[in-house]
Amino acid sequence: MSELKKIREKKNLTQEELAGKSGISVRTIQRIEAGTEPKGYTLKTLAAALDVAEKDLLIPETLAEDNIVEKVIAVENKEVYNFTLIKIINISSLPFSWFPIANFLVPIIIMLFTKEKNSIVKQIISLQIFLAVICPIIFMMVAFLKLGKESVLLTMIVLTLTNIFIILRNAYELDKKNSLYFKLNFSFL
Repeated sequence: MSELKKIREKKNLTQEELAGKSGISVRTIQRIEAGTEPKGYTLKTLAAALDVAEKDLLIPETLAEDNIVEKVIAVENKEVYNFTLIKIINISSLPFSWFPIANFLVPIIIMLFTKEKNSIVKQIISLQIFLAVICPIIFMMVAFLKLGKESVLLTMIVLTLTNIFIILRNAYELDKKNSLYFKLNFSFL
């Protein structure tokens, strides 16, 4: 809670009443209570209207320093990603999307040579490995059902187009939101 809000509530004033008393807009008071620190004329006017010292309206220094330290620690704990390289690894599956056994080999080779072994890359490769296992199983089931040459060809085309769609949809999501649209709840790597 901001210092202004604490003092205003102790004095039993609404934001509108404080705005009328100080001449500062309600919107400015709302911003200050939301965390913006008052400065200059606004600080002096609010302090005079509430009959408090200007320093009483400011955030105590120890709290501000603690907040900065927490933010730095949070930033240090995050993984740093090279999204350009991640996009390349994702798109590298496209040339072999028609051949499920090979669609994860190029991304693995790129990952090993660039040493880009973050969680997003592992998810991309895991998804391609999963497709490399599932697609032949589906294809073989259709072939063993002996539904005809057309159904086998159609199955092959649908599986390839599905893989292409997954790769392109993940590429789009990586470009817009720096995350994957299709991912597994587990990883093979």
